[in-house]
This record gives sequence, C-alpha cells and structure tokens, in this order.
Amino acid sequence: MPHYSGPLLTRSMAQALLAAHEAGAAEWTGSLDLGRSSGNATLHADAWQWKGVHYSYPHTLKDRTIYYWDGDEFASVSRFSGSLIKLVPTEWGAPTFEIDGIKMLPTAKESPFEDARRKVALVEPRGKVLLDTCGGLGYFAACCLEAGVACIQSFEKNADVLWLRTINAWSPDPDAPASGGRLQLTHADVSQTIVQIPDASVDALLHDPPRFGIAGELYSQAFYDQLARVLRRGGRLFHYTGSPNKLTSDRDVPREVAKRLEKAGFKTQLALDGVLATRR
Repeated sequence: MPHYSGPLLTRSMAQALLAAHEAGAAEWTGSLDLGRSSGNATLHADAWQWKGVHYSYPHTLKDRTIYYWDGDEFASVSRFSGSLIKLVPTEWGAPTFEIDGIKMLPTAKESPFEDARRKVALVEPRGKVLLDTCGGLGYFAACCLEAGVACIQSFEKNADVLWLRTINAWSPDPDAPASGGRLQLTHADVSQTIVQIPDASVDALLHDPPRFGIAGELYSQAFYDQLARVLRRGGRLFHYTGSPNKLTSDRDVPREVAKRLEKAGFKTQLALDGVLATRR
C-alpha cells in the first residue's frame, strides 16, 4: 500500500495552528509529521496550505487521537473490524497504537522508537539477514534499517495494523529509497508461514508478540522449535515478554519463555523487558 504523505495532526498541534491563524499570522512553523521534521504552513482566511496542498482548518479534534486528511476532512487514524485499532500520540513524537484500548508499545519512560532501538541493538543487525516475526508499527524494522541490516523479513498478521503503518510517519516504507529494498513486509501469520522459511537461513531474530493471553501460539514450544530451526548457530534472538507478573495471572512469563527456548536449543538470559537468547 502507498504511504500517506499529508499532514498528521493532534489536538495540540491543531490548537497551535488555529491560534496562529486567529492572531493574524501569515505562517505557522511546526511539525506536521509527529515530530519527524519541522516546516511552514501558509495561513489563509478559509484554509491553510502545506507542501502545495490546501486544507480546511480543524476545530473539533479529540485528545489521544491522531488525524490525517482523508480527502475531505481530518479523520482519526483508527479502524474498527472486530477490534478498535487506533494510532495514539505520545509525548515523544513517535506514536504507539492500541487495540480495544490496550496499549501495544511501552511509552511510560521513553519513546517507543528509542525502546525499539535498544532492543534491536542486542541482536547486532548490521550486515545480517534478520527475521522480524510480529512487525507491528515497524519500529524494529526501522531501527534495523538504520543500523545497517542486510535484509529484514517482517510479518504482520493484522491488516488494520498494516494500514496504520501506511499513515504513521515513523513507520518504514518498504518501497522508499531509504529502505533500499532491504525490507520485505508480508501480510501473514508467522506462526503458520514460518514452516516455509529454510533451515538456518537467518542470522538474527526479533520476536515481539502480543501478550500471552491473546497469542499463546507465539509462546508455544512448537513455535520456539521453529525459531531455532530457521536461525543459524550462534545467531541471536530477542523475545519481548513485558514485565513479569503483569496481566498474566501471576505467571513469570519471562522465565517460562526462557525455559522453553532452552529446550528448543537456545542459551538464554533475561534482558531489558524480555529474553535474549543465542542459538546453540
């Protein structure tokens, strides 16, 4: 899907734009891509202009919501098809997303993009072929590209999440020149398609599944055996688990994960909010 290139607004950004207009300013300077860059918008009496396109002034935007121009008006970056999936602003610029109100990326202490960068560094992606099992907004993939990965194969099961990626300015575009053809993004369930990946064909793995109660198959011994099969000996895996004993009925999920990974053929250690494992 082609990536959106128009403005992205939050309530605070819209208020700043309107305040400049009401004060009689001819221009407003700020970010219209969630902090990725800064630019100028030209303010007219009944519309404002950015990158040669005219937009109506927004007036009734909600908090905790990101808006994009759908061709007629500013609409929220959200979809409902069984679950409400929504792009949500953060104080860090890079947004998170929610599924039925449940936040899918950590944002309390730092940007979700910076959080991804620290985790990606653990598998040392430079020059490697890497498998990203649950792509989400693509922050792992973006950080791998930034770090010089040779090739990254990323899977995402949810079509609505893939749509969020096309709107989010922080999500990497596989077709953009900056990606250099190194990102392969596939709409598929990795728990099923992993059997098609050849043995020992990847150098590193990133596994960021939804919580256990939503996607237990991605924590199963059978799936971990597949991860071990596709990863070359000595290759590294980072498995996000979240903090121990939260939303998991008092289970110590990181240690349960480590135990299963060891049975699959990994040497493990707890790292950050997950498990870092090396293929034996």
